[in-house]
Order: sequence, then C-alpha cells, then structure tokens
Amino acid sequence: MLRSLLLHLIAVVLVVQVVSWFRERALLAADTQAPMFYHRTLEHDWLSRDDLLGKPTVLYFFSPWCSICKYSMPNLEALQRDGWNIVAVALSYQSPDEVQDFVADLNLSMPVLLGNEQMLQDYQIRGFPTYYVLDAQGRVQRKSLGWSSRLGLELRVR
Repeated sequence: MLRSLLLHLIAVVLVVQVVSWFRERALLAADTQAPMFYHRTLEHDWLSRDDLLGKPTVLYFFSPWCSICKYSMPNLEALQRDGWNIVAVALSYQSPDEVQDFVADLNLSMPVLLGNEQMLQDYQIRGFPTYYVLDAQGRVQRKSLGWSSRLGLELRVR
C-alpha cells in the first residue's frame, strides 16, 4: 500500500515536471540578458531594465483579467515585504484604469509597469502569469509560467 502510494506520488511529480518544462521551453533561455524596456508605471514614473541592475529582481508578467494572477500576486507582495525586488508588468489590458483597479483590489505596493505588445514579444510571454528572476546584471536566472505558492516562489527565486 505504502509502496503503491509512493510510486503514484513519484509519477505525479514527474508528470508535473514534464508539463512545466514543456510550457516553459518557449520562454527566454537561462543566462541570457533580459531585453531592454522603458515603460511608465502606474505611479507615472518611468522604469527601465537598467534601473533594475545591481540587485536580483523578479519580473512578474500578469493581466488584470487573469484569475490565477489575482491569487498569486499576494505571494509576490509577501516576497517584496521580505526584501525581494519585485516588479509587476501588466500586459494584455484594455486601459490603465483596469490595471489600477486590479492593483487597488489586491492592495499591492510593488511597482507596476504598463507593458505593451512589444514587451510581450520581447519576453516571449505565452500565458499568465509568467515570471523571470533576473540576477544583478540583468540576466535570466529562473523562469516559470503559471500559479505558484509562496513557498514555490521562494524556492525558485533563491
């Protein structure tokens, strides 16, 4: 009984890993320089990729219509409170007001960029949420697509 349960658990873990690898293979490759961007934030500031150099950063791509994003953003907010540099990037939205409402509903304090179609293409976003962990030099270290728990995010960003 225990052996059968263990074999089923191993099979589930392997299937999840294969599915994750398959979905993430189209994302930017590890150890490549993150593409340049220069966009406005919801706070009407400007932010570029080069502004992020010098410290590891999580770039989190979301859309306000994405229900999975709504459930995973509080996990990112918790990471930011723990000292991580987090930048959320809104894509595939109708208006900045739609993004503002999404951010206000979740009471987010992280910077939120208003991305565009070019950024969606440059970062090879195929679904939401997608995130990249960049090192202090702006190179991709890790990547993921889909929901992740706080523990899952912490394990991936460290």
